Amino acid sequence: MIEGIVTGLSTAFTLQNVLFLLTGCFAGTFIGMLPGLGPMTAIALMIPIASALEPSSGIIMMAAVYYGAIFGGSTSSILINAPGVASTVATSFDGYPMAKAGKAGKALAIAAIASFAGGIIAAILLLLFAPYLATLSLSFQSTDYFALILLGLVSVAAFAGSSGMLKAITMTVFGLMLSTVGSDQTQGLPRFTLGQVDLIDGISFLLLVMATFALSEALLAIMRPAGPGISSREKLTNIRITADEAVEAAPAVARSSTIGFLIGLLPGAGATIASFLAYATEQRFAPTRLAKKFGHGSVRGLAAPEAANNAAATGSFVPLLTLGIPGSGTTAILLGALIAYGIQPGPLLYINNPEVFWGVIVSMWLGNVVLLLLNLPLIPYIARILTLRQGILLPLILFSSLIGVYLVSFNSFDLQLMVLFAAVAVFFRLLDFPMAPMILGFILGGMIEENLRRALLIYDGTWVFLWERPLTAAIMVLVVMVLILPILLQLVSRRNT
Repeated sequence: MIEGIVTGLSTAFTLQNVLFLLTGCFAGTFIGMLPGLGPMTAIALMIPIASALEPSSGIIMMAAVYYGAIFGGSTSSILINAPGVASTVATSFDGYPMAKAGKAGKALAIAAIASFAGGIIAAILLLLFAPYLATLSLSFQSTDYFALILLGLVSVAAFAGSSGMLKAITMTVFGLMLSTVGSDQTQGLPRFTLGQVDLIDGISFLLLVMATFALSEALLAIMRPAGPGISSREKLTNIRITADEAVEAAPAVARSSTIGFLIGLLPGAGATIASFLAYATEQRFAPTRLAKKFGHGSVRGLAAPEAANNAAATGSFVPLLTLGIPGSGTTAILLGALIAYGIQPGPLLYINNPEVFWGVIVSMWLGNVVLLLLNLPLIPYIARILTLRQGILLPLILFSSLIGVYLVSFNSFDLQLMVLFAAVAVFFRLLDFPMAPMILGFILGGMIEENLRRALLIYDGTWVFLWERPLTAAIMVLVVMVLILPILLQLVSRRNT
């Protein structure tokens, strides 16, 4: 390992690789800030440049673009409630309320520091345990994935807030229903498309999330009378974090980084599940005084998903580098880039191409430091977008939401569908239905259906897999505990009163 670290240091800290790392961090952060453009788009845009470089330089730059886009993706979620990628949806739950309260600078600073900490902790774990964790991730089967995703779905209680569990469950089911629109995953037959050819590929995540968050928020703001706005620019752009806030966030960042890294190890799980699970875990175990702040500008609620999604991005390199298994669309592009260089990812990568394996790992430390130093000085200037008058800011939000969706598909039908979903979201929000459970159900719907079908196929259509495999049974015990814990707590609180 010591020899590997030395190899990584000598590879990552050459002048040209440092310059390519800086380029990747800057490009990834900038592209990640734009609603609708995520890490996959960012890496795809950098492939022509990377193809002309040496393998170690090209992979280091594209890896920097990847976690740079994850790092910068929180900006639009916090400032205008427009999460362009799934992994930053949970960030908007507390980041946007904090920005609306005039603490945009502080929210962006907390997100940047939490992302930095998550990336550093995950890089250390990656360095120490990569070969062993690769073996662990291989032991997961479809039954375990089904149980894990089910655990993510039942954590919906964390997003119920003041709306109540019944409304949260209703919106989760609605999200699951929307995820079934499109072609059947097994037979390829269209279902619930209402005869519309444009729905054969299903509903776009970007369309749904931009409609239910950014567009509906803008429409609600138009319906409300204009408020006094944020009076103090100094307060808005202040990035100072108090000692109490740092103490409150620190344990959440440590726990969420570990959760994010472990979820990132699992092919197909990714940063989205990691961010939602980290958020749910922190709300579940937070003291009552702090739990009530979730959804209203909680420091823990903002720090947890940011640490988790950056740690998961780092963790996803474990199956990619050690097994040659891409865990997401983004790492699939990176896998293609490695193969194009003539490098075969797998157990022998760190023997045959140690400069690539160790160079990428060591560069992640440097990259996270660069991202923090790059983002913190820019925060006061980025936060000033909220000082724009409502007559200017709201049209900008509407324009960025619509154009972000249109530039992905170039289909006017998507814009019509987006406006429809935005109107439905406004209706639900006026009735105090939470949007987060719907997005969670939509994101996890396809994954839980696919893994359930595989599990039933393996076990001849029976449900014995729920208790026959020890790992699946252990996760299902957690599912049951998560379901009954809120009920028990309510009974105890009623008895005490």
